[in-house]
Amino acid sequence: MSNKNKVSITELLRASKLSITDTRVKILELFMNSNGALEHSSFEKLAGQSFDRVTVYRTLQTFLDKGIIHSIPTTDTSIRYALCKSECSEHDHHDHHVHFKCEECGTTTCLDTDVPAIHLPKGYAAHNVDVVVSGVCKECK
Repeated sequence: MSNKNKVSITELLRASKLSITDTRVKILELFMNSNGALEHSSFEKLAGQSFDRVTVYRTLQTFLDKGIIHSIPTTDTSIRYALCKSECSEHDHHDHHVHFKCEECGTTTCLDTDVPAIHLPKGYAAHNVDVVVSGVCKECK
């Protein structure tokens, strides 16, 4: 990892009022070096080291709460996570974009495409809209 990423990771943790721990730094490194979203089980495989599952879960939950990462729903029961954009903050996510899941390699990526407008019937109020498009990514095509 470059020194620039190291600095941005420590700045990100400080800005979120989080202590800088080895686990938090390593998990953020994995996010910054990945091409797409990660699932809970990915961390040990990608890091090549053993992580305590509870520590990873708590770290991911903390990052969600602080607006550092966002969760991406899947059609199975797993959850994937990706880094938030800079305008997200604690309890205030602005990740209203489309996600793409490749049916070949399984990679999930965030697209710079806004969620299409949803017109709800009178009396309905949307709190969250998740759009996941599945298909074949440019790497697998």
